[in-house]
Amino acid sequence: MMNYKKLLVVIDPTTEQQKALKRALLIAEKTGASVTAFLSIYDFSYEMTTMLSVDERETMRQAVVDDRTEWLTELLAKQVKSSSLAVDAKVVWHNRPFESIIYEAIEQGFDLIVKGTHEHGGLKSVIFTPTDWHLMRKAPVPVLLVKEHDWPEQGQIIAAVNVGTADEEHSSLNQKVTHTALEFARTLNGQVNLVNSYPGTPVNIAIEIPEFDPGSFNESVRNHHNDAMKTFASTHGVAPQHCFVKEGLPEDVIPAVAKEVDAELVVIGTVGRHGISAALIGNTAEHVIDMLDCDVLAVKPDGFVSPLQK
Repeated sequence: MMNYKKLLVVIDPTTEQQKALKRALLIAEKTGASVTAFLSIYDFSYEMTTMLSVDERETMRQAVVDDRTEWLTELLAKQVKSSSLAVDAKVVWHNRPFESIIYEAIEQGFDLIVKGTHEHGGLKSVIFTPTDWHLMRKAPVPVLLVKEHDWPEQGQIIAAVNVGTADEEHSSLNQKVTHTALEFARTLNGQVNLVNSYPGTPVNIAIEIPEFDPGSFNESVRNHHNDAMKTFASTHGVAPQHCFVKEGLPEDVIPAVAKEVDAELVVIGTVGRHGISAALIGNTAEHVIDMLDCDVLAVKPDGFVSPLQK
């Protein structure tokens, strides 16, 4: 059973259809978790009214917060009426939504952040990092990014692992990702699939070293990953027919397998980059997310500390 007791749902103010809320309610109904609907708002024009006093500006801001709280309360009344669950509503004024979400998760002890996704591509994704990317990098709790795919009974869940590595951090993250996927599968009556990608022969090696045999090298790498997958899968009780070991980049292999099995959820580990490396390189999880038609659950390694934690 998933050990999530408090769910923080990020509300999208641009739509009445709150897919993240729908997903959180499904989880809460199965686990008994509490749900808080969270909306972060900001309007720079309210900070520019220099003719007003600090108290007057605060009064204006509070009026906007009260108005959006009323909207959110009415929205919840419509969308939660068919559920026996009570959902709390919270609206805050903050100029950086991702920070307000993470601060709320930390201060109130939430176990899971649930947020609907928007497609973001091209140059804009690099220069203006979307809120989801910030959450994946910096949130200290798992982040469930919701798309349009339903969560049917007997659905397929993917655990994206890197079983061929000897790196201790990645090995630990493999365990956490797989355990999380198994917990979701038990709660949702789903089936876990393990997916592992491995790199092909570097072209420059084949060119620079004439005696190099790329065929033998590829076979050796493939066998290593297949053997590692068999050992890892048997440890976690995953049958061979639900294990996928494929050559290629994770951002190509994981979405391809997800489409092949019609996955409802992909669980992936993210180590949480920030700064220049995050802007220019990004994370595997970030490359994968836009290629998937299903939900993504991003989990951090044990001991991860958010850069926003004081």
